[in-house]
Amino acid sequence: MLLKTFGWSFAVTALGLVAAVFYGGWKAFGIVAILSILEISLSFDNAVVNAGILKKMNAFWQKIFLTVGVLIAVFGMRLVFPVVIVAISAKMGPIEAVNLALNNKDRYQELVTDAHPAIAAFGGMFLLMIFLDFIFEDRDIQWLRWIERPLAKLGKVDMLSVCISLIVLLITSFTFAAHAHQHGGAHADKAQTVLIAGVAGLITYMVVGGLSGYFEDKLEAEEEREHEAEEAAARSGKPRSAVLLAGQAAFFMFLYLEVLDASFSFDGVIGAFAITNDIVLMALGLGIGAMYVRSLTVYLVRQGTLDDYVYLEHGAHYAIGALAVILMVTIQYEINEVVTGLVGVVLIAWSFWSSVRRNRALAAAGGDTGSAEKTEISSGV
Repeated sequence: MLLKTFGWSFAVTALGLVAAVFYGGWKAFGIVAILSILEISLSFDNAVVNAGILKKMNAFWQKIFLTVGVLIAVFGMRLVFPVVIVAISAKMGPIEAVNLALNNKDRYQELVTDAHPAIAAFGGMFLLMIFLDFIFEDRDIQWLRWIERPLAKLGKVDMLSVCISLIVLLITSFTFAAHAHQHGGAHADKAQTVLIAGVAGLITYMVVGGLSGYFEDKLEAEEEREHEAEEAAARSGKPRSAVLLAGQAAFFMFLYLEVLDASFSFDGVIGAFAITNDIVLMALGLGIGAMYVRSLTVYLVRQGTLDDYVYLEHGAHYAIGALAVILMVTIQYEINEVVTGLVGVVLIAWSFWSSVRRNRALAAAGGDTGSAEKTEISSGV
């Protein structure tokens, strides 16, 4: 099972490290290895959230996620995306941008870093909406009840997550503009760019997330109708099929996953420049890391880990919220990538340990959920 799920990741790792040695020797080997670890540490929460969505898809779409999705993640986000950002921000052609990335790495790094505020605003808004929609939803299983119960009640207010996101964006852009004005106005023109990019991230979430949710709801409704008419269909000998509907639902959920992965990859791509400005090594290292994240996603789905450790998804969404805040803060201030990675790891580890304690309490109580909940409340969870 482990080899079947992670086999491609192991193969890509071997090929990537060998390619790094041929490209730049053992120094390049070390850089690619470090970048791979960086990507995995920053994106573990991504794998957990992806697993919550991917478990609703069939085996075919899981394979699409691991094949076509990987090509988009590795070549699209880790190789093409930075070049596109440079081409747009510097108002140059794609060929010129590629030439700059390969032959003038310092200038290339400067241009990507210069575009960071817009990138962070887009990704920060997208991730913030994911976190807010999760935390405002009333759910049966709650992890940090003292936070989640009152927020679930607040979540009954329509469009609250959108309003909060827009307020955060306005505060961020105005603060950024005021800071730029105080320091000579060098980045004053970027305040408007931050605002536009943030609104674009919000719209992207609402369109893609809305479509995926719409088709997912239709799929669930159709499955209920099929279940009710199952006996009648069996007697008539006419098989009922929802292949088209399932395909639409799976496609939009796949699209949602790709945009989600893109938002998660922003901090990894920007953080990679702290290690190297060589686009080839960056693509190799981040690509290997992205492959492991996707394999881990499928592993979590097939092992039923999210069902066994019910608070993992909560911890991942709290990590998403933390990453969204960090991205918005990095528009104006620099934050070390180690801090970003550690925040996510700590939150997920905490939620995992809380899940283990819950399972032990349930086992000790003979499956009495109420006793388990009392145990959690008394321990401060």
